[in-house]
Amino acid sequence: MPDKTAVPVLTRIQPKAVPASQAPFSQVVLDDQYAFLAGLVAADFPAGVEVLGDVAAETRAVLNAIGNILQELNLCRSNMVKVEVHLTDLDDFDAMDNAYREFFEGDQYPARTTVESKRLFGDSKVEITCQVRR
Repeated sequence: MPDKTAVPVLTRIQPKAVPASQAPFSQVVLDDQYAFLAGLVAADFPAGVEVLGDVAAETRAVLNAIGNILQELNLCRSNMVKVEVHLTDLDDFDAMDNAYREFFEGDQYPARTTVESKRLFGDSKVEITCQVRR
């Protein structure tokens, strides 16, 4: 019988899909059951900078980066259990939502929270973080 008092080992990863940051956080933290991805904005990676200002394009760029991270970790989108989306303006919800739908197969959406956050890094309009079942 497994020891239920054992503390899971945490692994911190800097994925190749996004440049390393000097900021005091881990891009990905793995425990025995989940992968926790830090928030990503388009300004975090060179290809994303090109789309700053267009909410749908930023959403696609960030979700593609998340997809690349998941692939690197041998995880799949269908195991995403929770997503948090920060928008600088909730009036951009529909543009984000339409781009977000493109990322998932059928109706296999994770639970999601969307909030307005007035200022995001690098003048980004969208920040996305997620938790994925391993």
